Amino acid sequence: MGDQTASTRQTVLTLLKRWHELTTAELAAKLNITEMAVRRHLKGLEEEGLLTSRAIKQNMGRPVHKYYLTDQGRESFPRNYSQLSLGFLDDLRALYGAESVNQLFEKRHDRLQQTYKTRVNGSLKERIEALATIQNEQGYMVEWHEKKDGSYQFVEYNCPIAQVARSYPVACSCEKRLFQELLGTKQVERNACMAENGDAHCVYTIHKETHHTK
Repeated sequence: MGDQTASTRQTVLTLLKRWHELTTAELAAKLNITEMAVRRHLKGLEEEGLLTSRAIKQNMGRPVHKYYLTDQGRESFPRNYSQLSLGFLDDLRALYGAESVNQLFEKRHDRLQQTYKTRVNGSLKERIEALATIQNEQGYMVEWHEKKDGSYQFVEYNCPIAQVARSYPVACSCEKRLFQELLGTKQVERNACMAENGDAHCVYTIHKETHHTK
């Protein structure tokens, strides 16, 4: 029973990370358990400071409460701060200037590109699938799908380096360029970004490379 409770609690957190805000009824439907059971989990998680709620007024009846993660709740997901320390970057910039930080991210980009390029090959769809696997291994919680127009939507529901990227946007530009190189197309558009814009997720639209003939 204890393991099941812990698993359900983690699933609640994951669903809120995935969907940003959910009501008790919505969580119950996704978990396939009763609303009363959901409320017990929500109460415990709220007492631990991992989530909170806001009331949405309805035309009739009581307000509906939507639950969402607190900063502490978001921090409970994988973060790579031990590998990419914000304090270290601040010290580096203070000692050697902003360009030294840019060079460090460029070096990181080159290293990741060399590490991953042998794993990402085949058609664009196969490359996207491989990239999603890589990003999930790093804690990015990726989902992707092909759209009706033939493009692909690539969503990262978690950003392990969001705190760093908020202070150093070069991290986001390097990620986009890494995607372009690994996927073999420059047609990678970032539509939403947790670090730069405060969006709930990072969203990319990926198109096949178009070749124009004269």
